[in-house]
Amino acid sequence: MTPEAGVAASLEARVWAALAEVNDPEMPVNLVDLGLIYGVEVGEGTVRLRLTFTAMGCPASDMIVSDIRERLLAEPGVGEVVIEVVWDPPWSSARLTRGGRDALRAWGLSV
Repeated sequence: MTPEAGVAASLEARVWAALAEVNDPEMPVNLVDLGLIYGVEVGEGTVRLRLTFTAMGCPASDMIVSDIRERLLAEPGVGEVVIEVVWDPPWSSARLTRGGRDALRAWGLSV
C-alpha cells in the first residue's frame, strides 16, 4: 500500500466513525446503524457519500444532510463534502445493523 493509499484508508475509517456519531434527529440511532449510508468515497480532501432516508419526504432530511456536512467538515483532512441522496435500492429494515435493531427495540419499536 502506498503512503497516499494508507492516508486515504485512514481518512475513510475516520469518516465512517464520524458518521456513526450523527444520530437521526427523531430517534437516538446513528445513521450508520440505521443503514442510511449507502457508500463513502474519500479522495484529496473530498468526501462523497450516498445517503438515503427511511421514507421520501422525510421531515428531517435537511437537518440530517446539514448534520452530516457539519460533522465531516470538522474532521481533519476533509475540505469538501458532496452528498448524493439516492432512493435505489429503497431503504428497508434489512439494512439495520444489529446495534440499530437493538436501539430501536429499546425504543419499543418492532424490527
